[in-house]
Amino acid sequence: MAEKSKKNEMEYNPQTGNLKQRLARVKTTRWVRFGIVVAVFLAWTVWLGNWWVLLALPLLADIYLTQFIPYTWWKGIKNSVVRTIFSWIDAIVYALVLVYFLFLFVGQNYQIPSSSLEKSLLTGDFLWVNKMVYGPRVPQTPLHFPLAQNMLPFFNCKSYIEHPQFDYHRLKGVRSVERGDIVVFNFPAGDTVALNCPNPDYYTLVFENGRDAVKNHPDIFGEVIYRPVDRRDNYVKRCLGLPGESLSMREGLVYINGKQLDEPKNVQFRYIVTTDGTVISDNVYEDLGVSVEDRGFNGQFYEMPLTYEMVKKLKALPYITAVERVTDAMLVGSNDKMLTHPLGHDYGWTHNNYGPVWIPKKGAQLDLTLENLPIYERCIKNYEGNSLEVNDGKIYINGEVANSYTFKMDYYWMMGDNRDNSLDSRYWGFVPEDHVVGTPMIVLLSFDKDKGGLRWNRFFRSANPDKK
Repeated sequence: MAEKSKKNEMEYNPQTGNLKQRLARVKTTRWVRFGIVVAVFLAWTVWLGNWWVLLALPLLADIYLTQFIPYTWWKGIKNSVVRTIFSWIDAIVYALVLVYFLFLFVGQNYQIPSSSLEKSLLTGDFLWVNKMVYGPRVPQTPLHFPLAQNMLPFFNCKSYIEHPQFDYHRLKGVRSVERGDIVVFNFPAGDTVALNCPNPDYYTLVFENGRDAVKNHPDIFGEVIYRPVDRRDNYVKRCLGLPGESLSMREGLVYINGKQLDEPKNVQFRYIVTTDGTVISDNVYEDLGVSVEDRGFNGQFYEMPLTYEMVKKLKALPYITAVERVTDAMLVGSNDKMLTHPLGHDYGWTHNNYGPVWIPKKGAQLDLTLENLPIYERCIKNYEGNSLEVNDGKIYINGEVANSYTFKMDYYWMMGDNRDNSLDSRYWGFVPEDHVVGTPMIVLLSFDKDKGGLRWNRFFRSANPDKK
């Protein structure tokens, strides 16, 4: 037994032998593993386009071959319990590192938290988001816990360290964002957050309550913090407007460069439904696919979101007397004009009647005026990092008078398929390219909160079957 213990100690002692002796002890299987790792590492380096990372090659060689650094020193511990504990720690650290790189450069899971994309994606869907389609971003906040977006559960603290911060850089992908794509992105208005009130966003809270009220009442609104781009909350919407296009809405229909856009198959609008006095049963709701949360009744009529197909089914019922789309006045009220983007500026735009608005494109120059400046102020100032102010009727960018601005990034217009129940670009504006995370590929699994079970028919189905 003593001889076996001594043998183990010699085997895991990193200080035994010179370079030649260490290499002579390396098994063939370990050379093969090292070769595979080096090949993957070199391919990743080429993809990154940063040859400085090749400086890590000697470290890989030491990990797999020479082991001058005692990475597995714990294997020589005689106490079996302690050795087992360290083996678990080693496995967990290895798994976290693997997950870190997987989530950064390949993809990650994402849960649908709201009904803004119903019926395309349902509340409770868990998605696999592919980051390689548009090209993954090199981490701007590299020091973070890989299984949490911005807050550690239970500990209620940040899951990341703010420094160092790297500039935005996206690796080469398969293609850029296309119209009709369902896109996961970091919430643009989520740069500043009142922790107790994440919804509505901080800027809406300030507009409705005043900046001093939000700042001076942490007991109500919580601590106000800033979040880096890649640590902002993840949102998911459908891309309808591309860089350089002009987008407008008329009676809820989207127009691109003056031409009406074909709506997604499962687009929903809110309807008022009246009956001859017959109560709409739960069975009818379930057959239509209307969730419990969306079933509204005020004693005289029913209100619910419906697709065009659901409207046809409802109208076919003998006791339904009318199915009418909700109008602007019925839907939002007078304050909606001030809550649409740009917040606090009345352009006469509403939830269903919006624009036209030009979507910024990288390299494109926009003539700036005091009239259109509020629309693009966040792009110029917050997203592209310029100082911007207005004095004596003149616009100053980085201290100089500016009559135009050339954009550094592409921007996108994102909206939900559940049009009347979606806080989207109509309320917080454009999505910069550096906020784009990826596109959902498949539904991994789905929980139905109304029935308290799983939606088995949604497992491993396409997350965007209508996108060709």
